[in-house]
Parts: sequence; structure tokens; C-alpha cells
Amino acid sequence: MDSKITTIKLSLDTKERLEHLRTHSRETYDEILQKMLEVLNLCRISPLKAKDRLIFIEEEKKAR
Repeated sequence: MDSKITTIKLSLDTKERLEHLRTHSRETYDEILQKMLEVLNLCRISPLKAKDRLIFIEEEKKAR
């Protein structure tokens, strides 16, 4: 992880939506956003791989 950190403003609605995407309770917003960006980038290259990644993330979340 890069040592440089910044602060961003989020609406409470966005914050709640991010919290619902957590796969574990200690997952940071940065980790959640990194996963989201990974899936979005995969969508550009291979929608099927992106779908597989989303399924994996959901299964990971259910396992906890």
C-alpha cells in the first residue's frame, strides 16, 4: 500500500453502500474501491472474467 493518503468526501448514502460491499468487517474503503476498479477494468477486457470475479467476491462474503 502506498504511504500517501488523502481524504475524500462521501455522502452518507455512498458510505453505507460501500459498507454493504465489505467482505469482512476490517476491510477498508480503499480496499473496497480497489476491488471495484479491478472489476470495472476487467469489464472492459472480458465481461465474463468480471462476472467470475464478482461471483468469487460474493462467495467470499458469504463464507464469512
